[in-house]
Amino acid sequence: MPKKIDIPVTGMTCAACSSAVERSLKKIEGIKSAAVNLPLERATIEFSESDVPVRLPVIIAAIKDEGYGVATRKLDVAISDMTCAACVSAVEKAIRGLDGVIAASVNLATEKASIEYVPTITGFEDFKRVIADAGYSAHLVSREFVNTEGDARKKEYDALRIRFLVSLLLTAPIILGSMITLPLISNWFVLLILATPVQFWSGLRFHRAAFSAIRHGSTNMNTLISVGTNAAYFFSVAATVAPQFFSRGSIVPNVYFDTSATIITLILMGRLLEARAKGKTSEAIKKLINLQPKTAFVLRGDQEREIPIDEVTIGDIVVIRPGERIPVDGEVVSGSSAIDESMLTGESLPVEKIAGSMVFSGTINKAGSLRFTALRVGKETSLARIIKLVEDAQGSKAPIQRLADQIAAVFVPVVMGIAAMTFLLWLVLGPQHAFALALMNFIAVLIIACPCALGLATPTAIMVGTGKGAEHGILIKDAEALELCHKISAVILDKTGTITKGEPEVVDITETGTHHDMPLNVLLRIAASAEKLSEHPLGRAIVKKASEEHIDIIDPAEFMSVSGGGVKATIGVPTGADKLEVIIGNENLLASEGIDISSARALADKFSSEGKTPVFMAIDKTLRTVFAIADAVKEDSAAAVRELMSMGIEVIMLTGDHKNTAEAIARQVGIQRFYSEVQPDQKTAIVKQLKAENKITAMVGDGINDAPALASADVGIAIGTGTDIAIEASDITLIKGSLKSVVDAISLSRLTIKTIKQNLFWAFIYNIIGIPVAAGMLYIFGGPLLNPMIASAAMSFSSVSVVTNSLRLKRKKL
Repeated sequence: MPKKIDIPVTGMTCAACSSAVERSLKKIEGIKSAAVNLPLERATIEFSESDVPVRLPVIIAAIKDEGYGVATRKLDVAISDMTCAACVSAVEKAIRGLDGVIAASVNLATEKASIEYVPTITGFEDFKRVIADAGYSAHLVSREFVNTEGDARKKEYDALRIRFLVSLLLTAPIILGSMITLPLISNWFVLLILATPVQFWSGLRFHRAAFSAIRHGSTNMNTLISVGTNAAYFFSVAATVAPQFFSRGSIVPNVYFDTSATIITLILMGRLLEARAKGKTSEAIKKLINLQPKTAFVLRGDQEREIPIDEVTIGDIVVIRPGERIPVDGEVVSGSSAIDESMLTGESLPVEKIAGSMVFSGTINKAGSLRFTALRVGKETSLARIIKLVEDAQGSKAPIQRLADQIAAVFVPVVMGIAAMTFLLWLVLGPQHAFALALMNFIAVLIIACPCALGLATPTAIMVGTGKGAEHGILIKDAEALELCHKISAVILDKTGTITKGEPEVVDITETGTHHDMPLNVLLRIAASAEKLSEHPLGRAIVKKASEEHIDIIDPAEFMSVSGGGVKATIGVPTGADKLEVIIGNENLLASEGIDISSARALADKFSSEGKTPVFMAIDKTLRTVFAIADAVKEDSAAAVRELMSMGIEVIMLTGDHKNTAEAIARQVGIQRFYSEVQPDQKTAIVKQLKAENKITAMVGDGINDAPALASADVGIAIGTGTDIAIEASDITLIKGSLKSVVDAISLSRLTIKTIKQNLFWAFIYNIIGIPVAAGMLYIFGGPLLNPMIASAAMSFSSVSVVTNSLRLKRKKL
């Protein structure tokens, strides 16, 4: 850590805040002074000359303990030349060693590092430097709608292909000249000439990476390849150039140019196949990127102009013709059409759009022309956010990968030790002239060992799984959520907007009490005005009813939403009173305000028994109206509940509705256990209760009042038709808004984890069996020795087979 650093602090509002942060920082041993600048929102920290350095997490924890935050940034860095899990460990170690880095996760399959850091301490240039020092190259990952990573990967693939083809053309005559005696070609000097470019040009990537790793005190897959092929090559060079040296000893001079050249050629072929397969694992991202139009038609003045998509700004009027893709998110101002939103929801039926409807980037206008106001552009569009979410999920690490990472960290040194032991044992205990056997078995052990398969086993399956989820309208925030989802034993469903359509309708308005001085349309106007700013589906139903009746709705002078209860508002209505104090919501809200609803008890019970939700309205502390609101159950809710139960998952329903209403809905969809009249904080308590029962719990909801429960559940699942707050608090977002997607998400998780376990099994079993066979175990019992060339083919196949197995996920049905 430098002697002096700046930390950006968030959440401070006054001098007392900055003083609290200063006091907390000064208590940390090793900090000489701390000064917090409130306007700049920055803490300047100077360290004392201490033998024990102060760690950044300690500083951040101290700031957070005072109730403030630290402004960190997240950056994705593309990394080239990584080949195995040991490379991943080396890069992670290099990045994490930088001051200012909070977390770093490197993914072999995506060839990216996801870094969280304090921008006032470090940045991309530092990351680039330490990555280069570790022997790799780095560049920023573009967040624009261009597949720069795909282009770079294709360029690397093409270069790899050229090296492979050259290597193949040179290796073919080497093999022929080594197996049978051919004029000129079988001459050892000719074989040396043919093998040299294969060893040092085609195999340059292996030797360079191995040298860089050794220079930094580490080893990786390239170390094994480089040591093995160089051993065969340089022994053959010595036998060719100075055969007389061997005639004085017990070693029979021979050449193994075919071994070194064939190993490099086969491994290049394996890398080529692996690169192609890995490219297919990220096809979901490519498809999403390709949905984005390059240009848009906008009105500038009285003229319609075609401009690049990056130049579209919020407020622009965008013109869409039949067959065109929507370039940005917006609200229709004129025209009508049917939009294909299958890329968002997976539903094939087009959605009708009229003035006031929302349209989303990447969707297709099927018929009719539209004009809409751009509301979200660039990285804020629905398409951009989906791409970002999928990229983040594909770059994250699942907990199941930890074992593979731990083994990969020591894998290569252990293999090199086994290879050295194999060489010595064969040399000492082998038959006469055992040097050749010792050398070949030494090379075979080095070549057959494959940490690549271990490194690819988890991330490739995660990439395919999250990509498949995106194609089905299931957006998964990270790999940990995807893994945990397969263990779910209890699913909690919020009723409104989750089990039901979330589009309730007012089906009855009854005036209650002794006052009957207002017509029903005036009462409806008051209720709609009070609910105008509400996001709750019941409130929106009242507003919708007033709009359908062509009743003017006014803005409330004051408004407050009561979570799990309703709303309080002050409005002005031309009824003789200047302002009215309006409380509208459920029984608990009115009771908390001391309002008597006994006169409407029988009516409310009647509505509830019919599956309708009673909503009470009081004006100036007097009950005036009861609204009956019915919310139809989604067509597939009952079937989805049955499927979840058939998977061994308990289904629980939560609702703020009256017990009779809740019971009617639960009975309709087949749910046995439900909780009614639940407040938002009670939802969280119920989640914790289920977790205390040792159940892995998922919470499914769509509203602001679901956000705390979504965050506290093991897996939070937000219905995508809900609020941004609910989606932000969730681990998985279902764009379709269908409960069937909950079933699909759990099925996808189970398939993905099954694939990961298969990959890890084959990666482990391959090495467990392959290394002893390569060392000559079968030979001891009368079996054959493993030719290093066969070992190289097997090693290449192991990585390709793991990636191919992950790709099988794409063909699985949810």
